[in-house]
Amino acid sequence: MEKRSRREAIRDYKERATTRGVVALRCAPTGQVWVAASRNLGQQQNAIWFGLKAGGYVNREAQGAWNAHGEAAMAYEVLEVFDDEAMTPIGRADLAKARLAHWLGALGAKKLVG
Repeated sequence: MEKRSRREAIRDYKERATTRGVVALRCAPTGQVWVAASRNLGQQQNAIWFGLKAGGYVNREAQGAWNAHGEAAMAYEVLEVFDDEAMTPIGRADLAKARLAHWLGALGAKKLVG
């Protein structure tokens, strides 16, 4: 890749818009549900699957369910997408925290991370 196009590709990557929201990881055989707020829905599933496949995912319960039942038993679901472009960073954080609490209660779920 020539130098100019590489710089443009890097600039485009840094300027891309990310979609924020809340996601769920479900284990069908056990009915367990874990929920997390995400700053980048486009990459969240890949990050979760990578950690689970590697065997060292931060959430030990989710890792145990993955180990016991396999990838086919796990489902990734986007629960909510935020329209927060006009918000301040603090406003975005508050929105994510509030919506995460809502989904934890509504689904009787546990936190996926943190």
